[in-house]
Amino acid sequence: MLFDYTSVTAGSLSSDIDDATESANAEIDALIGFEGDRTFENTVGVLERVGADLAISYGRGPFLGNASPDEAIRDAARAAEEKLSKWGVELVFRDDLYEAVKSYAGTPAAAGLTGEDQRVLEFTMRDFLMAGHELDPEARAELKALSERLVELGVEFSRNIAEYEDFLVVTRADLEGMPDEYLEQLKPGEKEGTYLVSLSYPDVVPLMENASKRDIRKALNQKFLSRAADKNRGLLEETIEIRRRVADIFGLPSWAHHRMQEKMAKNPETVETFYNSIVPALSDKAEAEIARMAKMLESDTGVGALQLWDWRYYDTQLRKSEYGVDNAEVAKYFPLEQVIAGMLDLTGRMFGVDYQQIAPTMAWHQDVTLWKVADRASGELIGHFFMDLFPREGKFSHAAAWPLVPAHEGKEGFVKPVSAILANFTKPTADRPSLLQHTEVVTLFHEFGHILHMTFSKTRYVRFSGAGTEWDFVEAPSQIMEHWCWKPEILSEFARHHETGEPIPVDLVDQLAAARDLNQGIVNLRQVSFGKLDMFLHGPGQQRSIDEALEESMAISLFPLQEGTFFPASFGHLYGYDAGYYGYLWAEVFGDDMFSRFENEGITNSEVGMSYRKTVLEPNGGKDAYELLRDFLGREPNSDAFLRKLGIG
Repeated sequence: MLFDYTSVTAGSLSSDIDDATESANAEIDALIGFEGDRTFENTVGVLERVGADLAISYGRGPFLGNASPDEAIRDAARAAEEKLSKWGVELVFRDDLYEAVKSYAGTPAAAGLTGEDQRVLEFTMRDFLMAGHELDPEARAELKALSERLVELGVEFSRNIAEYEDFLVVTRADLEGMPDEYLEQLKPGEKEGTYLVSLSYPDVVPLMENASKRDIRKALNQKFLSRAADKNRGLLEETIEIRRRVADIFGLPSWAHHRMQEKMAKNPETVETFYNSIVPALSDKAEAEIARMAKMLESDTGVGALQLWDWRYYDTQLRKSEYGVDNAEVAKYFPLEQVIAGMLDLTGRMFGVDYQQIAPTMAWHQDVTLWKVADRASGELIGHFFMDLFPREGKFSHAAAWPLVPAHEGKEGFVKPVSAILANFTKPTADRPSLLQHTEVVTLFHEFGHILHMTFSKTRYVRFSGAGTEWDFVEAPSQIMEHWCWKPEILSEFARHHETGEPIPVDLVDQLAAARDLNQGIVNLRQVSFGKLDMFLHGPGQQRSIDEALEESMAISLFPLQEGTFFPASFGHLYGYDAGYYGYLWAEVFGDDMFSRFENEGITNSEVGMSYRKTVLEPNGGKDAYELLRDFLGREPNSDAFLRKLGIG
C-alpha cells in the first residue's frame, strides 16, 4: 500500500515519528528483558524489524525535509530526522542491548550462521564496537555526546544549504551569448529591464557555459561558491574538530581510519595509493587543456590566466568549434519526457521489466510522478518510484535518490521497495518542454541507476537494501548507467527535436560522443581535488584548517581559489560522504569494469543485463562488493577500462 503524502501535516509528521520511536523502544525493551535462550530471531531479528519499521517511518516523514513545498512540514521533517538519528545513536550506545546481542553472538548457533544472517550479526557487532563498547565508561559517555552533536550539525548544515537564497541581478546586455529562452525562465528584477539569476543549476550551468561577459561569469561563480558560508563555516569547523576527537578516543590516526572500516578501501592509505596512480597523468592532461583554453582567453581579453569562471565557457566554445556541439542546440533534442521514455525503454529491455506511470500519485507536490515496476516475464510487482525533477524553494538543490520503503522480508512476506529521485531540471513552460542539456541526461541516468539498485534489491534485511552496500561501491550502479548516454545507437532511439520531431542527426550524435573526452583531465582532476579536500580534513597527517585544506586541494585541481569564496560551506557531501568522497572515482573504476562486459557482449544484451540485475543489484549489500563484482565479471575486477577511458592506461 503506497503512502498518502498529501495527508501529511507538520503535526502529524511529528506525532508519527514519536509513535514510531515509542513503539521501537517497547520492542527493544522486550528484547533486552527477554528471559530464556537467546536466538537469532529474538535478538538480532528484533533489531532488524525495528530498523525496517523506522526506515519506513523515515520515508514518510524526515525525507520530506528535502522535498516538501511546505516550510512548516520541512521544519518538522528535519526535527524528526534529528530525533530519529539521535535515537539511533542512543540505541547503539546502550550497554544492556550490547550485552544481549553479545551473549547471543557467543553461542554455537551464532557461530553456525550463514549468508545474510551471519553478515547482519557481524555488522551489528561492528556497530557496537564502533560505538566504543570496549572503551571505558568515561570515554563512551564523551563519544555518545559527540555523536549526538554530529547529528545536530549535519541536519543544520543541510538545512542551511537548502534554504539559502541569493541572486545575481543582470540586464539583457549582461547576458550576451545567452539565448532568449534562457531569459524567459528568469524571474524579473525589481528594476525594470533587470533579471534575477538564481543559484539553482538550471540558471547557473547554462550561464557559466555560454555567457561571453567574463565579469558576469565571475560574479555568479562568486555567489555560487559562497552559498551558506556565513552559517555553515562554523558548523563545519566544529564538525571537523569533533571527528578528530572521536578518532583520538579510539586511538586511531584519523577520522578516516574510523569511518573506513565499513568501506571497500578499508583505510586512507589505500585511497592515497589510488590517487597517486592517476594524478600525475591527469595533471599532465589538465595542464595541456588549461594552456590551450588560456590562449583562447588571452585572444579574447588580453588576460592569459584561466580561472574557475572561465573553463566551462571555453570548454563550450571548443565543443562548438571542433565538434559542432552546441549544448543549447543539443538540448532541443532532449525534451525530458522523451529522455525518460527512452531510459525506461532501454532499462526495461535490458533488465526484463515493464514500467507504468500511475495516478493519483498522492505525492508531496503536483510536479511529482509515480511509477510502477513489474517483472516482464511473470508480471509480478517489483516496486515503485517517484520522480520529482524540477527546482522549487526549499527543495534539495542537487540530484539524488532516496529509499522510502527499503526492500526486505517483513512479517507478512517480502516488502516491495519504494524510492524517489529528486533533481533540478529546467521546468517546462506553456509553450516549451523541459529541455535537458546532455550533461543533465547523464545526471538523470546516473540517479536512475540508484533507483534500479533500490528497486531490484532482494535482501532479507533493510541494512543491506537500498543504498546498503559499501559506501565506496554505492555509486558503481549509477556510474555504469552513464555509459549508455554516450552511445550513438542508444541516443538515436529517443533523441528527437522537440519542435520538428526529427531524430538527432547521426553526425551530431557521433560528434557528441567524440567530444566526451574533451577536457577530461580537468574534469577528473577536479573530482580528485574534492576527494582530497575531504581527506585533508579527515585523514591522517598534519591537522589542517579548512582554509588550508581548501587551498591545497584547489592547487591539485590546477585552478586557484576564487578569492572570498568558501565552497566547503555548500559541499553537502562532507556529511554522509565524509572520508568517503573518493568513492565517486573509486566506484567509477568498478562501473567502467562492469560496463566492459556489456561492451564485449553487446551494450543492450538482455542476457548480460539480467546477469547484472541478478548478481549485482538484487544481492545489494548482502554480499561484499568484491564478491558481487566477481560474480558478474567472472574474474577479479580491475581498473583497465577506467584507465583506458581516461587515456592513461
